[in-house]
Amino acid sequence: MPRKERTPANPMAAIGLSEGDAVILYLQAPKEKVWGLLLQIHAAGVVVRCIELRAFEDWMRQEARGDEPYLGLTTIFYPMNRVERMERDESLGPLASYSARFEREVGRTVRVVLGLDPPPRPR
Repeated sequence: MPRKERTPANPMAAIGLSEGDAVILYLQAPKEKVWGLLLQIHAAGVVVRCIELRAFEDWMRQEARGDEPYLGLTTIFYPMNRVERMERDESLGPLASYSARFEREVGRTVRVVLGLDPPPRPR
């Protein structure tokens, strides 16, 4: 009897992602790349709190200097027909992830800057 493969109830778990993970989305029509925190993924599309990848460096520098915010992340739904690819933002060997670079340059994590995590307690 052939073995029936089980599909996880949560599509994010099937690809090893969970809510709040940093991801890079490659979109089509129009071509676009965004970096952000994954909020939901389902058959209709993806919800992320994100910024265009080309603006990430400017946002990081703004946060590092403590400037008035003129750039930031927005919550957006992208329909699945626009999503070409999604990958976890992770370091690979000597290449640091966007999240790791942000923490190194700013001195705080993205989640702390966005108010999703409390700031670390001073020692």
